[in-house]
Amino acid sequence: MKNSKQFAKVLGMGSYVPEKIVTNDDLSKVVDTSDEWIRTRTGIRERRIAAPDQTTSDLCVCAARKAMENANIGADDIDLILTGTITPDVIFPSTSVFVQTKLGLRNIPCFDYNVACSGLQYGIEIARSLIESQRYKNILLICGDKLSAVTDWQDRSTCVLFGDGAGAIVLSTTENEEENSIIDVLLGANGEHSKLLILPAGGSREPATEKSVKERKHFIKMSGRDLFREAVKIMGNCAQEILDRNGMSANDMDFVVTHQANWRIIDAVRERLDISPEKVCVTIDKYGNTSASSCIIAIDGLIRSGKVIRGSKILTVGFGAGLTWGAAILKF
Repeated sequence: MKNSKQFAKVLGMGSYVPEKIVTNDDLSKVVDTSDEWIRTRTGIRERRIAAPDQTTSDLCVCAARKAMENANIGADDIDLILTGTITPDVIFPSTSVFVQTKLGLRNIPCFDYNVACSGLQYGIEIARSLIESQRYKNILLICGDKLSAVTDWQDRSTCVLFGDGAGAIVLSTTENEEENSIIDVLLGANGEHSKLLILPAGGSREPATEKSVKERKHFIKMSGRDLFREAVKIMGNCAQEILDRNGMSANDMDFVVTHQANWRIIDAVRERLDISPEKVCVTIDKYGNTSASSCIIAIDGLIRSGKVIRGSKILTVGFGAGLTWGAAILKF
């Protein structure tokens, strides 16, 4: 066992969204809604929807391959897979084992975790801890969901919100503190609000029955107004707390990347942090809410556009079902 301190650095990132684009006008032909109604309330113009035969693990594999290519490492270099998802291929085994098989990464440990849209922040904390334990060198962290599979396309209040996608990060060990990519992570949860965003049936509490299917309990149920209020309050508080405890301000960040759930939530967090719109990354107009992958997709887009350079700092904030939340300050 090494005695020197180990740090975690971001070695590579990648993201994937399906080819099929569903616009607001497309949805207006299915449910009673309109482009204007959706845009003014959410900021969404279109979203990506996976093909019927695409699974969550398929989306994750596409993102993982891009991240590994970006990191310039091969399959033999990965020694653990960590997958954050709320739409597993099956209840068990884990989606990670399907990702492992499709990538050809035999015998390495892998597991899933479920914190919904806070998946990136929770995953970074888990991966960092495992790397600092000095037991793992290269961890493949993936967040991916096929939300279209659990979206009620008869419910206009929710079906307009979600899209499919995946994002992946290769986190690697380094003894050089200057290469440390993870400045800090802050996590939290409050189960008292668990009913605000939930998929009611299909688990041990209410197994699938003819009645549960007829009552459409196998689709996402959301208390939109209450969830909006909690998201604005908690994401703003979480972001400010992690900045304060590191002696930083939002203006010290090059970019702020929040979970892409609603444009009004994003803007409320921006106002709370008192930063210019140019520092806030917004992708919800193109992809909708893709759960935990939304922050990775946004950061990956910034990197590939050349906006993130060596030394750039990003504050990323997530909020999701549970309720769970998290924030992380990353340095590239």
